[in-house]
Amino acid sequence: MTGRVYLDWNATAPLRVDAREAVVAALDAVGNPSSVHAEGRAAKMIVERAREDVAALVGCRAKEVVFTSGATEAAGVLAGGHDVYVDPTAHDCLMAHWRMDSAAEGGHTLAMGLANSETGVITEPPAKGEDGYPYGARRADWLLLDVVQAVGRVPFAFSWSGADFAIVSAHKIGGPKGVGALIVRDGLEIATLRPGGGQELGRRSGTENVSGIAGFGAAAKAALADQEAGVWSGVAELRDRLEARIAEAAPETVFVGGDGPRLPNTTCILTPGWKGETQVMQMDLAGFAISAGSACSSGKVKASRVLKALGYDEAEAASAIRVSLGPTTTMDEVDRFAEAWIAARARQRARAA
Repeated sequence: MTGRVYLDWNATAPLRVDAREAVVAALDAVGNPSSVHAEGRAAKMIVERAREDVAALVGCRAKEVVFTSGATEAAGVLAGGHDVYVDPTAHDCLMAHWRMDSAAEGGHTLAMGLANSETGVITEPPAKGEDGYPYGARRADWLLLDVVQAVGRVPFAFSWSGADFAIVSAHKIGGPKGVGALIVRDGLEIATLRPGGGQELGRRSGTENVSGIAGFGAAAKAALADQEAGVWSGVAELRDRLEARIAEAAPETVFVGGDGPRLPNTTCILTPGWKGETQVMQMDLAGFAISAGSACSSGKVKASRVLKALGYDEAEAASAIRVSLGPTTTMDEVDRFAEAWIAARARQRARAA
């Protein structure tokens, strides 16, 4: 079996059939969700049905879901008016909004990812108001969780997470790009994300992206069904098979975070002396789509900030690739990638000898 193999699900998941159909159907909804006539009410119903489906996936109340243009916009919920400590392994969308301050004390906010996009490592947040936050932060009274990579793949419910805010993205679960959500714990007041007409209960103005939201809702419903059916345990078996084959052929490799809890689909492979960018290009030419880090920064030739925060040096951090699988990934595709990678590693070692 030949053809290209997509192994970059953490960058974006392929669009689900259900989501595509929902998007197309919603494009025919002529009304504005804010209009009170029948056409407007029909569009509003599409948005509210999707809100319920997203809430079911995230484990929150529907009224806690605020639709946005994506997780990056949602991440700005605390900008201007909050003293925020950002976990140094957090995604760039959190880092971009605030300066990391390791001296944060009580009365501040911790912003962190539940599952890292580059390594797949899962970090359980500590209870709010307690000492012991990672990387030097001492206390915080508010918690913002990035659950973009986690929802639909590992058990999570906003209701029991202890978080006050969470950010979610549609295209990571097989929905369309350009739509996401901010989850706001019921009873909390936030500054308006975008001023204007007062949509989303005044929390984010602008006419709703009805078709995108419809696709998000359909993807969320399908993702929840996959999770409940145990689909991701099969993905984890494929990930482990890939790592076993690579470890046998190249025992010098390191699987970052492999000794702790990780996403079931993610492996971060660090190979000393072999630049990650080179590996990505060689695998691309061989027909495999992988990455050398977060999709938001993979176009930049530099060592991973996340890996350096984990204690790896510059050269080591520049020698990693990320392979991320999905429910449609097959054993044949995993084996073909392993064979191609092992062959490329052998050539690289021969040239270096």
